[in-house]
Order: sequence, then C-alpha cells, then structure tokens
Amino acid sequence: MQQLKEAGLYRSELIPVSGKLVERYNQCLVKLGFAKTKLKSFSIDGIGWSPEIAKEKKNMQYLNNGEANPTAILISPLQKGKPVYVPFHSFDREMMKEVFKVHGNRINDITRDCAICIDFDQNIDAFYEPLDVLKYDTITINFHLINELDKAQQEQLQLIETFKESHNFIDEGLHTKLLTSAKEYGDLRNRDLTLYKLNYKTTSFYTKAFRGVYVLQDFITPIVIFEDEKSYKEAIKDTVHDVLIYHISQPELMEKLRDHIIIAYDLEQEVTTKRYQRIKKYILSQYLKKTQHPIRDILDDPILFKSYLNKIDREARKKVMSVEIYLEKLEVSNQYKIQDVVEDSLFDAMHRPHSSLSPKQQDLIWKLLVNIAPLDVLYWYWYDKEDFYKQYQKWNDSMKDWVIETIRNNI
Repeated sequence: MQQLKEAGLYRSELIPVSGKLVERYNQCLVKLGFAKTKLKSFSIDGIGWSPEIAKEKKNMQYLNNGEANPTAILISPLQKGKPVYVPFHSFDREMMKEVFKVHGNRINDITRDCAICIDFDQNIDAFYEPLDVLKYDTITINFHLINELDKAQQEQLQLIETFKESHNFIDEGLHTKLLTSAKEYGDLRNRDLTLYKLNYKTTSFYTKAFRGVYVLQDFITPIVIFEDEKSYKEAIKDTVHDVLIYHISQPELMEKLRDHIIIAYDLEQEVTTKRYQRIKKYILSQYLKKTQHPIRDILDDPILFKSYLNKIDREARKKVMSVEIYLEKLEVSNQYKIQDVVEDSLFDAMHRPHSSLSPKQQDLIWKLLVNIAPLDVLYWYWYDKEDFYKQYQKWNDSMKDWVIETIRNNI
C-alpha cells in the first residue's frame, strides 16, 4: 500500500492521537462498553475510528456494540469534515456532517478538555433476522461527555447562585466547594456544553449488517439486495414483509432496477466517455500475461494497446471490444441482442443511476453498480475503497502505477 500512501490515496487524512488524548479516547471506549487500547499513539478518522486499534483488536468494526448499535468518538475539532474511512452505513458521513453543522462550536469548546461519546440509536437493540434492516427509520444521535462536564457545569452554576444569596458569601464550606469545582473543571460559567440529541431520517441506504445489504425504499416497491448468499436465502423465507428480495449476483436484479427507473444505459453515449475507456483498459489488463512492455504503457499508449489487443486470443479480444462490436452490428441489423454479443459483467458496467435520482440516491446506486460489476478502477476507488484496497494488493507494480495515475488524473 506504500505507493497509494505516497500518492495520498490511502487514508491520507487521519488525525494523529497521543498523550492526553489517548487517555480521553480510552475513557470513551470504556464508557461505550469496550476495552481500552494499549497503544500509546494512533490515528483516527472523522468518526473516531482508528486503523491501528482495529488491527490491535482484530476487528474492523470495533466501535460497534453489535451490528445494530454503532458509536463514535470525538476528541478533537479537527475531526470536522474528515473522511469516515470504514463506514458501517452509507449515511455515516452524512450523520457526522449534521453533528458538526449543528454542534460544531460546542464541540470546539468541549474538546478543549473533554471527549464526546456518540451513540446512534435506531431503536433496535439487536438484529435477529436479515429483514430487521427494514426497521431503520429515524436514528437518534445521543451525546455523552466522558467526565460529565455538563453536569459539573450545572452544579458549579448552582453553587454560584447559592453563593450570591443572603450572607452565603461568608460560608467557608461553600468556598471550598467552589474552589474544588474550579480546580477540577475550571471556570464553566460561560461555556456552552449542551449537546442536545439530533434526529436523522434514513431513506435508501447500505449497511454492513448481515455481511452487506442494500435497502432501496424510495422507489416503486422497496427492494432489498443482499451481498451474502446465506443471509439472502434466510430472507426469502419471509412471508410478512412486502418487499422484493434479491442476491446481488442475480441477473434478474439489473432488469428490475431498470424497470423501476433506478438505473439506465445508453451504449452509444457511453462508448464516448472516459469511463468506458477505463473499463475497456481494465478488461484488457486481465488478459495480459508476461508482457514485453509495462502494463501501464500498454494501457496508456494507443499503439501498444492495439498491438496487445491483437496478441490475445480471439475470444478474449471479442470480450474486450464487445460493446463496440455490438454497436457496429446494430448498424447493419436490429436483430442482434445485447446479451448475445456483450459479456454480462461489461453490460452491467455500462449502466448509470437514472438521471431522475437525487445526488444522494445516485451515490448509493453507483456503489451498488460498482459492487455488481467492479470494472472501473476510479469509481471502484470512490465508492468501495475497502474492496478496492483488497484488489489493489493483487495487482503487479506496473498495474498499480496505471491505477494510481488513472485515479489521480480524475480527482
């Protein structure tokens, strides 16, 4: 991953944590029901997740109390606007944006000497069946201060009010209480420490619960799409919920998404795009073995591309060029069917979210399309970084160079 790190494409915006902040982070872990980290320094993202602690605990989702109860940790105002690198839900980033939008100034004040624990309460204690994901509705975002600084403020203000009454200013016991509070917490009189709970309304989303589920509920009929075959087989036994259930690999899924005006394709338009060129190059790369030239040069040089396209076997060549071959055949006769010429995965990759969808909906559908047909390295990186990183490690150095350059030239 060193090449990605040097290119600024691998968790480049993590915030370093050390010293007193480690102690506060551990206090949050304990308050949320987790074991402390033994690390003396580490880094965190916008939601408080740390790759080093995840490695230590051998659990990428160590901030979850079960699949239904995610949490977050805020120990620095620098977390505002930072990426959420391993989101459990597709809306995690949006929730953190809302947190800082509403409470940004208070967070700046509080994290001077305190840390904030967040629990995302969707009124679901635990998941028992795959279709429990349909219970998502409104998520209540609750805030908890590690040292109950807000309560200490109320107590300090009450002591001050008592001090002002009658002749209490001569009460030495009251003096002692005020001094003790001031020494432990400082002067809290003018600090805004009230973090009232927020409500976040969910619509369509993706969750890692049950090993990956898409819930599309803004459309004609709710559609639930499972990445895990075992969870899918369990879900289709359900006779209570009025939803369409698919496994992500089912060919019928794409047809249903088109019927529901969720995705669309225009091959003539698509072949003119940079995206199509990236996909075509990636497909060719899968057939290149023991090449004379670096893969990076082959994919970027039009002459070398044609040369190696003609070096692979005829069937492989037809797969790489199948979209263009189909369009050429269509000019001669409209009797040709797409599925007879274009490979299924390539045809799937030619789809886009329907233009009528909102930007948030489009992002979710792009993620789904990338998971169905991961052939565009740029969109793969944008919409499913975790899977992209796994695949990246399998490529040779020259292919990695091409991928990095492709991503950097388009972001």
